[in-house]
Amino acid sequence: MGATGREMHIRPYEPADLDDLYRICLLTGDEGADASDQFDDPNLLGHFWAAPYAVHEPDLAWVLADGPGGGGGVVGYVLGTRDSVAFAGWMDSQWLPALRRQYPLPPAGDRSRDAAMIRMIHRGYTAPQFADDYPAHLHIDLLPAAQRHGHGRELMTTLLERLRTLRVPGVHLGVGRGNTGAIAFYQRLGFQLLHEHPWGLELGLRLGPAGPTEQAR
Repeated sequence: MGATGREMHIRPYEPADLDDLYRICLLTGDEGADASDQFDDPNLLGHFWAAPYAVHEPDLAWVLADGPGGGGGVVGYVLGTRDSVAFAGWMDSQWLPALRRQYPLPPAGDRSRDAAMIRMIHRGYTAPQFADDYPAHLHIDLLPAAQRHGHGRELMTTLLERLRTLRVPGVHLGVGRGNTGAIAFYQRLGFQLLHEHPWGLELGLRLGPAGPTEQAR
């Protein structure tokens, strides 16, 4: 039980949780803050950053839920893929075509957040050049009530240990430059800088037989 006095438990993702993934992705979509007022279509972020992971690799998806046994509302998640190159191929051939039909490319002068996400859907996902050494990648998001009580570390530990069981050699993630709290959190878990972008950082962690807590400092 965290400092809020609310019991929260991690459990495997279930298909009935999909709407919650969309909801949390939007509520944390502005570098951890609520992005609801920035989008006309509330599903655009989740279409790209959350749902495909749970649909494609549900064995690498867990949710944080309120209540004994995690039977209450979902307040956070961790999602991943073990092979970013294979995931990119699946996204382009299986997931994105229907979304591209649903969302035609906007006019070049449209600078809205909706338009930016629709253009991303049409560009698709490309695995980074370091995916050979860090083939897995992940996304983790928690609502404010679930933050700063150790639940983020628990979610990360769950996913990282699963990746180790699968003998995945490394994992990477992206984080916005302004999300300084998240950057510090990942660094405490042992993630190192791999690449800098104008939008933020890509960080990586080598995976070995040791548990993630042994690599944290």
